[in-house]
Amino acid sequence: MSAGPVTRVVVADDQTVVREGIVMLLGLLPGIEVVGAAADGEEVVRLVAELAPDVVLMDLRMPRCDGVEATRRIRAGHPGTEVVVLTTYADDDSLFPALRAGARGYLTKDAGAEEIARAIADVRSGAAGLSPQVQRRLLESLSGQPRDPRPPEPQQLPQPQRPSAPQRPSVLPALPDGLTAREAEVLALIAEGLSNAEIAAELFVSPSTVKTHINNLFAKTAVRDRAQAVAYAYRHGISRSS
Repeated sequence: MSAGPVTRVVVADDQTVVREGIVMLLGLLPGIEVVGAAADGEEVVRLVAELAPDVVLMDLRMPRCDGVEATRRIRAGHPGTEVVVLTTYADDDSLFPALRAGARGYLTKDAGAEEIARAIADVRSGAAGLSPQVQRRLLESLSGQPRDPRPPEPQQLPQPQRPSAPQRPSVLPALPDGLTAREAEVLALIAEGLSNAEIAAELFVSPSTVKTHINNLFAKTAVRDRAQAVAYAYRHGISRSS
């Protein structure tokens, strides 16, 4: 019998025990060859340039260069190498930046060998290698469902649909309460349910800048929290155009 094609993998994780454990686990899986291991983002980018692996199994929280930036650089410079994130974190502030950077797979570190092997095979075939909980979170985001299990306020029900929206929010030319155009943009994205980190990525600014805009618009509009900000945005027509 002829063996199937071998998938060449590089592992990136800053914790030595975890990294060596993943390498050992992958070494037991048929059709997978670990060709390198890196302890930080700079090293994994260098290894990809040297070894041209098929897949990188990427941790997110690493020194020198984090997994999101390493993913972005790998996908920009080496599009033949796919990235599967393997991380402890499944929150929105970790998930969405990684996917925007070009990761095709996303698993948490409680994934078993079979799930990791399936994700690697999926991204090699051009599909997405996502864990069930990540798939569920993406569907909730696309459908506009809130993460909070509490019922949304009535003003939050007509959620704008992101897929048909433009890249930047469109706001009314006459802005209430002295809001600036950028503050209105931030308010529109809050109304869409984006976190501070997602807003920062959307507007190409730092999270601290987003926080400053939010503090300013909260003061101008006299709202106390994000729920009131959402209600204010819909009341004044500050939202993405459909």
